[in-house]
Amino acid sequence: MEAAGGQLEAALLHIMQRHHHQSLHHRNKTERSKADAVRSAARVADLLVATVDGGVQEIYINERRIELEARALLATIVRYRKQTDQWLAATNAINSVLKEIGDFENWMKIMDFDCVN
Repeated sequence: MEAAGGQLEAALLHIMQRHHHQSLHHRNKTERSKADAVRSAARVADLLVATVDGGVQEIYINERRIELEARALLATIVRYRKQTDQWLAATNAINSVLKEIGDFENWMKIMDFDCVN
């Protein structure tokens, strides 16, 4: 009976050792899988950030280009406004001179009429 008890003990010890080795194997496999998942998630996050950063960079470049074009347009508008103001001043001066010529011509006619009468 003692021999049967020794075999039973050896069988139980063997079962425990096999269970322990399988547990270690499963734990190592789980940790490797977890590490792989973390690396994959980090890679996906890096790719997403790179994609978003690329879009943000393109938007920033477009924004800068639009700002430069807006400044150039504003400078052109200011230049045209000054030119228009100069034309308006010149036109007003010409109108004033023409009015003075008309006034002088009218005065001359009145003087001529007064001298004749």
